[in-house]
Amino acid sequence: MYFCGMEPNEYHIPVLLGPSVDGLNICPSGVYVDVTLGGGGHSREILRRLSAQGHLFSFDQDGDAITRAEQQAENIDSTGERVPTGPRWTLVRSNFRYLKNWMHYHEVEGLDGLLADLGVSSHHFDESCRGFSFRSDAPLDMRMNQQARLTATDIVNSYDAPQLMNIFRLYGELRQAPRLAESIVKARNRQKLRTTGELAALLSPLLGHDREKKDLARAFQALRIEVNHEMDALRDMLTAAVELLRPGGRLVIIAYHSLEDRIVKNIMRAGNIEGEVVQDIYGRVQSPLMPIGKVIVPDNEELQANPRSRSAKLRIAEKIG
Repeated sequence: MYFCGMEPNEYHIPVLLGPSVDGLNICPSGVYVDVTLGGGGHSREILRRLSAQGHLFSFDQDGDAITRAEQQAENIDSTGERVPTGPRWTLVRSNFRYLKNWMHYHEVEGLDGLLADLGVSSHHFDESCRGFSFRSDAPLDMRMNQQARLTATDIVNSYDAPQLMNIFRLYGELRQAPRLAESIVKARNRQKLRTTGELAALLSPLLGHDREKKDLARAFQALRIEVNHEMDALRDMLTAAVELLRPGGRLVIIAYHSLEDRIVKNIMRAGNIEGEVVQDIYGRVQSPLMPIGKVIVPDNEELQANPRSRSAKLRIAEKIG
């Protein structure tokens, strides 16, 4: 089965594949989680490095990714032969914010590593039927979980002006947030906003000409974050990850915008979402995590091969015993 015309091997190109999986410092017999399965690139590489005693749990809430993963389950870690992954691989059909609950369900007491490639996959952007991009006209949807109730159409047609302003200001970091919110409310009083094209045409004149596409992308990003409750989900997942990691276990996160990266940086530096540093009487930072190395960004070769990697930042931390 293909997805909206996309062949399976074109579904998604993994970002920072080598550095991120290397960052897990994989023990072949360890237990690992990829909380963002997507096209399976990171999961496939992790499985290649695990022995028969190791295990990988891969999370995804997107129906397309789940269907594809189930169809590819026999060769997701293939190195030329079709090798069943059942004993070593578990697909979890869920938002990663429920990481702790699912690990308890599977009787996992500790993890040796967790990887997250945050944001939206190239599949979501490329498939106009999902409504994530303003590049083509499509229904205003933006749901990563197609079974969820809230859509971008609901938000732009039911949230009041202060709510819309806060979304654009907090999640899009747009100084034009008040004007964008007011314009949406006025427009929907005349006719309901239903498509990405209608929304883009409404917002574009309110944005600076020199930054129109960038700011429009931020506006769409803000709506997507609200639709999918991305910041709350990230906070819940990271808090659970810190608790579940064994001493020496690695937390590997790829973030794409400042909102995500700020939260990731806080928890890796201070051990909490707020970034509140606790020190002992000697001034030593008391955190369950220790950052490993510097922030890693894509090299020129990857940037040319995979434009989605342009804003990626990879951070790695290790659980302190």
